[in-house]
Amino acid sequence: MFPLERHKKILELLTIRKVLKITELTEELNISVDTLRRDLNTLTKQGRIEKIYGGVKLVESRFGESSMDERMVSQLEEKDRIARKSSEFIHDGDCIYIDSGSTTYQIAKYVKHKKKLTVVTNSLPVAIELMDSDVELIMIGGKIRREEQSVVAYEYIFNFHELNVLKAFICCSGITIEKGISDYNLEEAITRKKMIELSKEVFVMADSTKFGKDVTISIASLDKIDTIVTDANVNASLIPKFKKTSTTLVIADE
Repeated sequence: MFPLERHKKILELLTIRKVLKITELTEELNISVDTLRRDLNTLTKQGRIEKIYGGVKLVESRFGESSMDERMVSQLEEKDRIARKSSEFIHDGDCIYIDSGSTTYQIAKYVKHKKKLTVVTNSLPVAIELMDSDVELIMIGGKIRREEQSVVAYEYIFNFHELNVLKAFICCSGITIEKGISDYNLEEAITRKKMIELSKEVFVMADSTKFGKDVTISIASLDKIDTIVTDANVNASLIPKFKKTSTTLVIADE
């Protein structure tokens, strides 16, 4: 298991069990105490965990966006259904963009069997998930955001316009009819705006908790979004409202 994979596993376990002893982690991960200490030191320096007597716990988010690691293990059933439904729009031979995010990450496992598929991504977990598949993988270049396990790209570093992306699968933190989609982080928003601009078809993958929120940074109005895929818990009153827009709302049932 690579260090990044171990870090992800540690954070997943802590999100579920809140506090873990050193002995529990070494047994769960099947690694030595020395290796675990190196991993814990890294996560502590990143501000993700806090060492306590005999063990570790997560550093709690105090405001704004919850951490990537918290989101990776929250509402997994809904996110999995959204990903499975979204994968139906992906066909052999497509060139797609998969955004960084806990919901878009779930789609990676559903596209591994596609033939002649090209995936462009800024998500390190997506890249790791697809590494051993036959998918042609393109990682965009830029600055790594450790807390989001993503790469935020800049025009002067990565030539976006060389990409010929057919479909983009985008994450967001907020969706409203009036303002469209929004996010908490400016750098992530810039990358998403660029991919929306370049892609021929734009899909937003968002669980129902994102609706009715207009957060810090605007990404795009609804007229730039072709389809939003969400779960069955979405407020029923929103469905007729979306029918009056150019954006198709798709509900991922069980």
